[in-house]
Amino acid sequence: MEKSKHLSNKNITPLVWGFLFGIVFGFLLQKGGVTKYDVIVGQLLLNDFTVLKIMLTAVMVGMPGVYLMEQAGWVQLYPKSGSLGMNVIGGLIFGIGFALLGYCPGTIAGAIGNGYLDAAGGGLRGIWIGAGIFAALYPKLNQGILKAGYFGDITIPELTRVNKWIVIVIVEGLILALLWWLESVGL
Repeated sequence: MEKSKHLSNKNITPLVWGFLFGIVFGFLLQKGGVTKYDVIVGQLLLNDFTVLKIMLTAVMVGMPGVYLMEQAGWVQLYPKSGSLGMNVIGGLIFGIGFALLGYCPGTIAGAIGNGYLDAAGGGLRGIWIGAGIFAALYPKLNQGILKAGYFGDITIPELTRVNKWIVIVIVEGLILALLWWLESVGL
């Protein structure tokens, strides 16, 4: 019997969950105000920390959530390999686009959903142009700078040889301390 070329229910289920979680995440971004240009520029100018607070809260929920799903056997984690060169180039591309337009890819999607024309026009074009330029340059970059400082697919718990739950508790504590400090100084 020939294997079906269609997706099975087992393959579709993670896509459905990802789609639903994406909708919830987008809704929460919008409700948190981080799809607004003024809020994002305020973060870049270091006078409105709404974006940082929302992202740190997402990390606090997502980090233990992902590991709980892995522990339950619902997901398998496949860390991506990395290098200092990849992080520097990626950070520069992200930072330049973020500074020029005042949106990141996630907030662009939310802002387009809100009907903001600057995100739909400039933001979407910027993503396409930036991705195109990077794709065109990738073969050369991948032979040089992207390989600089290669560290593989190691995670922080593997690097430190500390149980992942201990790392999670420490990171959660640091994030809570930072969030508390931001609130206590009125940021």
